[in-house]
Amino acid sequence: MKLWLDTDPGVDDALALALILARPEFELLGVSTVFGNASVEQTTANALRLLTLFGRPELPVHAGAARPLVGEPRFAAAVHGNDGMSGCTAQLPEPAGAAHPVSAVEALLAASHAHAGALHLVAVGPFTNLALALRQDPSLPQRVASLTLMGAAFGGHGYTGNVTPCAEANVHNDPRAAAEVLAAPWARCRVIGLDATQRTRIPIHRLAPLAEGNATQRLLWAASQPYAGYYATRDGENALVAHDATAVAALLAPEAFTWRTGPIRVVEGGLAHGQTVQDWQHLASATDSEWQGLPPHAVATDTDAETLTLLCLQAWQSC
Repeated sequence: MKLWLDTDPGVDDALALALILARPEFELLGVSTVFGNASVEQTTANALRLLTLFGRPELPVHAGAARPLVGEPRFAAAVHGNDGMSGCTAQLPEPAGAAHPVSAVEALLAASHAHAGALHLVAVGPFTNLALALRQDPSLPQRVASLTLMGAAFGGHGYTGNVTPCAEANVHNDPRAAAEVLAAPWARCRVIGLDATQRTRIPIHRLAPLAEGNATQRLLWAASQPYAGYYATRDGENALVAHDATAVAALLAPEAFTWRTGPIRVVEGGLAHGQTVQDWQHLASATDSEWQGLPPHAVATDTDAETLTLLCLQAWQSC
């Protein structure tokens, strides 16, 4: 699969990138960065350092949106640290090069033309770059083989949000972008939200072999400790919730997920700002203008956690 990764590294973004580079099914063509876990300047620097560490410094990194379409950016220092990498940037090498001068939007659109019908987009940060690309070229979905989004929460298993009681972080960071992306007619769009990612908890002791591995594995182990510690404090379980890697795994093992299909709307403003709602029961009236014309998308509602855990661990131990 020819892959384009739109990301905001981020501890779980680093784990997702390691998974992509470890699996022969993927050919990573490029990386675009966005604000989210940290500023876009920081996430871009993190992406460059991670690719250098992973031995792929030749892969282009394109800096993208620094702020949402509406409002101000919010960062996730409480979860990912001020540097986005649990304070582990000192363990990362200096980048072998600089970010590519072509912007994220232009690079993404160019890749969609160069690999029309074969490009798989994976977005694991706020969806601002995708929305800007759609605004510039609304025909983008016609050239994309699939779109995989890490974001949203639909209330499955009690997971309604992780930054507010109603909203998941990537959508809450830019609800307008999420609404525009989810309104577009992608040939195949899969949404991997908290309903699925929070169900895939990897006990931290199962990552212990990484601590004795190569430089890449040791970095993944070190960055995972404070990150898992956040979830231990919040949920009482010392486990890794690898949101972004779980989304990547959906391309490798879609059968390890439970799916439902229907159009999705995003709430903007008020108490439920950033909430995602799916009409999977087809309850909306055909004449309801708020739902009319919205395409159906597949939402992951559960996972086979052990299958996904083994898939991720095997990849991380081989990278």
